[in-house]
Amino acid sequence: MKTAAEVWFAPGRANLMGEHTDYNEGLVLPFALGRGVTATAAARDDGLLVLRSKQVPDEPVTVSLDSLVPGSVRGWAAYPAGVAWSLRAAGYPLVGASVDIDSDLPVGAGVSSSAALECSVALALCSLSGLAVPRPELAGIAKRAENEFVGAPTGIIDQSAALLCEPGHAMLLDCGTLVATQVPFLPTVAGTVAGGTSAGGTVALIIDTRVTHALVSGEYAARRAECEEAALLLRVRALGSVTDLDRLREIGDPVLRRRARHVITDCARARAMAAALLAGDDAGSYRYLGRLLVEGHASLRDDFEVSWQEADVAVEVAMAAGAYGAKMIGGGFGGSVLALLPRDRAREVRDALTDVYAGRGWIPPDFIDAVPSPAARRLR
Repeated sequence: MKTAAEVWFAPGRANLMGEHTDYNEGLVLPFALGRGVTATAAARDDGLLVLRSKQVPDEPVTVSLDSLVPGSVRGWAAYPAGVAWSLRAAGYPLVGASVDIDSDLPVGAGVSSSAALECSVALALCSLSGLAVPRPELAGIAKRAENEFVGAPTGIIDQSAALLCEPGHAMLLDCGTLVATQVPFLPTVAGTVAGGTSAGGTVALIIDTRVTHALVSGEYAARRAECEEAALLLRVRALGSVTDLDRLREIGDPVLRRRARHVITDCARARAMAAALLAGDDAGSYRYLGRLLVEGHASLRDDFEVSWQEADVAVEVAMAAGAYGAKMIGGGFGGSVLALLPRDRAREVRDALTDVYAGRGWIPPDFIDAVPSPAARRLR
């Protein structure tokens, strides 16, 4: 079987609000980034999946589709192999494929490089196999790959963002019902916004603290287990359905009470952010969003206890240099911070962070302009 190679791209994501709320069936507010993962794939007639990564230039990983079971593939290749396993488990027949991976996303930085890998490969495998899988369903299939094949107990936010976000928008996703609402979000980049230009404006900036994380580690799973225990105490299916903070009195354990408070308040902040963006994107609105970001970071730091020193310092320094607000994003214990700031303060914020990190002997942070970008798509 000889077929022309197809090239598929899936983006990373940043999350305005709603960390650790997705597996609690609550609200999240992500947007897709311009950076992501590219899968160049061609069909094979031997039932094999041959995987190569430009970022891991070792020997290719070759597995038989029929031999795929959870735990059978380790390392980076477990993510694309898991997608093939999950598609077949969902009843979708696949042809073999050779898949070459390339990425311009930092790994372990809280911008969902793993989901971008999964979704680019999922779309490529579906196309080569002549499958038309609805994108919401495909997000669930990719999530199952990460949960059951890789062993990371993540929620649905990352795969949904990669497959469903729209350019110039954040997506308010109810992870209980999977109802998605596209919300206009138009930060400025180098004086331009979608649909026009601006001499001022607000920048969304990702600050990669250069402290990597791994969602297969025990701390992430422990937080999920604590949330499930708190939901049992409140007699609800998941914490995302709770909106009344007074109900926290029903939880005697102070740690579980703090975990539940974070989920309830972060869902409320996601809802408030979406409402503010729908009402307008002027500077006053962004100052309000900034305050919500700071509140969200404090909740993740104090109630959910998943922040880390470099992130806390990045938030403090960004605010002191003129940002409207900032918060850690992703699962925590390493990764990135998202800041909203006036465009004319962007250089000051970057310089201040670089100087403070150097003064503490830390690896200098990296910066990514966070432009709300299109979802996964075929490039050629």
